[in-house]
Amino acid sequence: MRTTADSPHRTAADDEQPVLLRTTGRAARLTLNRPRALNALTHPMVRAIDAALTAWEHDPAVETVVLTGAGERGLCAGGDIRAIHDDARAGDGSATAAFWRDEYHLNARIARYPKPYVAVMDGIVMGGGVGVSAHGSVRVVTERSRIALPETGIGFVPDVGGTYLLALAPGELGTHLALTGTPVGAGDALLCGLADHYVPSAALPGLVDDLAALPVREVLARHVQPPPQGVLADRRAWIDACYAADTVEEIVRRLLAHGDPDAKEAAETLLAKSPTALKVTLASLRAARRLGPLERVLDQEYRVSCAALAGPDLVEGIRAQVIDKDRAPRWSPAALADVTDADVRRHFTPLGERELGLELGLAGPDTTEEVAW
Repeated sequence: MRTTADSPHRTAADDEQPVLLRTTGRAARLTLNRPRALNALTHPMVRAIDAALTAWEHDPAVETVVLTGAGERGLCAGGDIRAIHDDARAGDGSATAAFWRDEYHLNARIARYPKPYVAVMDGIVMGGGVGVSAHGSVRVVTERSRIALPETGIGFVPDVGGTYLLALAPGELGTHLALTGTPVGAGDALLCGLADHYVPSAALPGLVDDLAALPVREVLARHVQPPPQGVLADRRAWIDACYAADTVEEIVRRLLAHGDPDAKEAAETLLAKSPTALKVTLASLRAARRLGPLERVLDQEYRVSCAALAGPDLVEGIRAQVIDKDRAPRWSPAALADVTDADVRRHFTPLGERELGLELGLAGPDTTEEVAW
């Protein structure tokens, strides 16, 4: 689509700004502007988005916020995982923990934002890109959308509220997507609750322009079309049957025994992921179903993320996928059977004074102890 970054009003200074801010008519525009890095999020970008949301929340001239990504490939490929690798290897992980703290606070803020927040989820939307889009009040996908939470492939666990979103998906679709990291297109994103509306990519410039002049409801009525058919609805039978198991080992066994070629392919995908990340992801999803509001789930994700940062698989997974690109991670432990219940429990240990603390802003009793082992 034609983004702000492609606008005739673009200046040379824009090339140096990772987040572009524009206000046109009744709409404020946020454009993630690192196209060569597929708009991967950095800590300064998170801070810039948060500051813009603060300004626009109190600006009566701004009625709608619109999020887009610069370039042709997608909205956002996620967080800057190379920086996470370097911090974990050369530092003490504190920079990454600070980034996640601000990022998760931003995710929660987007979900509660008092004005319409329209996320244009065109092209690739992964990891942290899901966090700044799929919690918005109006989420638009196109025929080019490829949405994924692929963290288990780098020895990590879906975060940025990803376990909250996937826990709400019908049946066990969220479990399938969380464990395998499989990207979904527009139809399946709508089915799983990761998006709200389908608009063809060719119509996006008109949609964005109209948002500057018209109420969101009128714009959607003008541009939204029926989505293309997804694939997950036809796979619900084996997905629900296999992923309802209580352990990752049993999920893999059921997938291999099912007989459907797609189920076997899913099992093979799981067996290539980090065994620890798979088991912690399953526990996180099941706990998220009980925790309730997004803020409580983000608090849990922060504990899990900080624990993963201290373990071996996250650094190794990023090394294999991004640094050396040999696609041959050496997981530790290397087999599902070698990941103990104690290994999983460690990821949910309360952080004391280092807790994210989003739950403290909610009414009602503390539910930290709802995660039972």
